[in-house]
Amino acid sequence: MSVQVPVPGSGGPSEFSIPNEPTELTTPPEALSRRSLLLAGSTLLGATAMSYARIAGSNERIQLGHVGIGNRGRELASVIAGLKSSQNVEMMAVCDLWKINRERAAKAATDEYGRPPVSFQYVEDLLATKELDAVIISTADFQHAPLLRMAAEAGKDAYCEKPMANDLAEAKAAREAVLSRKLIVQIGTQHRSEPYQAAVRDLVEKGAVGRISKVEIVWNYHGPRWRGRPEVRQLREEDTDWSKWLLSKPYRPFDPRAYFEFRLYRDFSSGIPDQWMSHAIDMVHHVTGDPFPLSAVAHGGVFAWPDGRENPDTFQALLEYPKGFLVSYSTSFGNDSDSFTRIMGDKGTLVNIGGEGSQRWKLIAERGTHESNPFVRRPEKLIKLSSTERQGMSWSQKLLSGAVEKTYGPLPFISDSNPSHMRNWLECLRTRNQPNASVEQGLAQSVAAIMAVRAQREGKRLYWNAEKGEIVEQSPVNSTTVWGAPSKQGA
Repeated sequence: MSVQVPVPGSGGPSEFSIPNEPTELTTPPEALSRRSLLLAGSTLLGATAMSYARIAGSNERIQLGHVGIGNRGRELASVIAGLKSSQNVEMMAVCDLWKINRERAAKAATDEYGRPPVSFQYVEDLLATKELDAVIISTADFQHAPLLRMAAEAGKDAYCEKPMANDLAEAKAAREAVLSRKLIVQIGTQHRSEPYQAAVRDLVEKGAVGRISKVEIVWNYHGPRWRGRPEVRQLREEDTDWSKWLLSKPYRPFDPRAYFEFRLYRDFSSGIPDQWMSHAIDMVHHVTGDPFPLSAVAHGGVFAWPDGRENPDTFQALLEYPKGFLVSYSTSFGNDSDSFTRIMGDKGTLVNIGGEGSQRWKLIAERGTHESNPFVRRPEKLIKLSSTERQGMSWSQKLLSGAVEKTYGPLPFISDSNPSHMRNWLECLRTRNQPNASVEQGLAQSVAAIMAVRAQREGKRLYWNAEKGEIVEQSPVNSTTVWGAPSKQGA
């Protein structure tokens, strides 16, 4: 794809400046019709077969259970509530080890659906409920994969928050449990279901930037991220089950900070890679169609917030991919310098202005060099959706999105409560098609993040052995069989 209309002006001192009069680059409506914009399987026998029979028809209500209903869990519950009529779904069971979360979730579900859900403290009891069709898992990072495996072994479809796993053996076990039972699992890397990211993938597939040699991602924030949760002062040991919360982790004395601020402690999370890089690297896989890295190096440390955290507040990773490009990922919690993503090819650059989920992309033609002409002007266009894409929106949404795009262009953010990803999963529960972020993509995202974390912690360059499905310290030789590569449908 070529860009023909230059943006007026020299572009100023920064190549990331927003054009004064951006021209519109629309994407074909057929490429985006699966998604919407700016909205505020199983084994043949057993429990899942019965669930499938129960929800296969469009008139049958999907009965959900929810495990882990903290901050993110409440957001997901709100998204489900917003879809209860259009998707014919109900939250019939809630489960949380902490009494306060459990009681609050039960009240919210009662208010929303007109009858109280069944409340459980322990996930085993929830999964034994035969009436449940599927579960939502939004617990602590290290609990995701073990609970997903348990859900699969109980024959339940699942929506599992990201990261799918931060332990490779647990990731592979969860994946096998899901695939062997032909279950429908969506991993919570929700940007795969958003229209602007789909537009970028289509442009890359059509050759708009040419051969990609590098992808750069810089997402910053200034503040002691994940420290200071108010629940720390509320939690009493008698109101939860600390040993159960630890799962298979080594026992340590009861610690309310670890319980709620788990992203700061290396036994339970890697922090930045699990929470932020998982989104970024999943979009790299989605856009490039290259699911597993060849190798990874990384560095990081606590340079901004020495508050007792064990995980880095400053982190950078470099990953090489089989198609022949590098991915540079960087985050600092000590400076809020502008965040961006750049997909760099020999014909052009796709630049995303903003951090995670930003909808503001522009395509810049690769013309000339700054060495030969420091004032080089390059044609660029903002990527916008076609009017046809907005046909699935309400009138108010059409007016809002249209007005914003005409006056400013696509916004540099999107709500974490955008329902497109959850809607995709609920639709797939009925069709039995694989969702946008299947367990295979979850495995690939987990591998990349785990490699980067281990590389940083161990001070080594690590490699992915595609034949054996292992992370190794020596570059694999003659490894031609791609282990566990996602199918083309779900790449």
